[in-house]
Amino acid sequence: MADVLERIRRAGRPAFYELGVPEAREAYVAASEVLEVPRAALPRVEDFRIPAADGTPLPARLYAPAVRRLPVLLYLHGGGFVIGNLETHDSLCRQLALRSGAAVVALDYRMGPEHRFPTAVDDAWAAMRWLAEQGDRIGLDGSRLAVGGDSAGGTLAAVAAIHARNIGLPLRAQVLITPGTTAHADTPSHRRFASGFLLEAQGIAWFFDHYVDAAQRGDWRFAPLLADDLDAVAPATVVLAECDPLVDEGIAYADRLRAAGVPVELELYRGLTHDFIKMGRVLPQAHEAQAVVAGALARAFER
Repeated sequence: MADVLERIRRAGRPAFYELGVPEAREAYVAASEVLEVPRAALPRVEDFRIPAADGTPLPARLYAPAVRRLPVLLYLHGGGFVIGNLETHDSLCRQLALRSGAAVVALDYRMGPEHRFPTAVDDAWAAMRWLAEQGDRIGLDGSRLAVGGDSAGGTLAAVAAIHARNIGLPLRAQVLITPGTTAHADTPSHRRFASGFLLEAQGIAWFFDHYVDAAQRGDWRFAPLLADDLDAVAPATVVLAECDPLVDEGIAYADRLRAAGVPVELELYRGLTHDFIKMGRVLPQAHEAQAVVAGALARAFER
């Protein structure tokens, strides 16, 4: 990991927070698959649209390892609620589909600053409900549904799992990869890994400022650790990196889930940083983490 960080430093690319939003988005797309394995071939990869709650058609992409009716993971990409899209997480979604034997539907939810909180939350909820109710229309088994995501997408997945519980929508699993769960980026790990560990304090502040008003940060839809209760939410697989500003809040969320009686599989990868799961070209632990997630999904969908 130290070698990877040094290679990134030597590349001399400006940090996202040093760029305007359009430039940051372009830079993320350009760099997103440099450290990932090539995109795996799958029998079925299709772009389509899912209607948002307000009727806006949201771009989505279906990945299926077989041409038959499959259970499905709704995947919500990372990028601080500001950057990222279907292309930045294409390789990862292909790997999860290939390894799990399930379909993956990636959602291009709306982001800040054009669409501030809680639009991304509402889009994730609408897509989850659409897959549960309309998945048959695209050959998916909406009765076997999970939600997952990394970083900001992990936050959205945690929030979607709470919402599913609240509306009586059964989920087989939630997959939370290096998620954010707190309101103010104030845990010890935020101070310990504030600089030099890929995701930096200035970047987190830049993302949050573009996405959510300060007065809204105590809302559980932004900070799921502040939800009133987590009883009876879907079983969770939580994947964390030791050298990540978000690691403390990820552990705290896993602890709260366990305290509520929710089954939790927690994997903490030592010596690694945020976003490591998308570095399969250089980190064997990325493959290990993908296999953990895929195995958890396969077991959940067998129930």
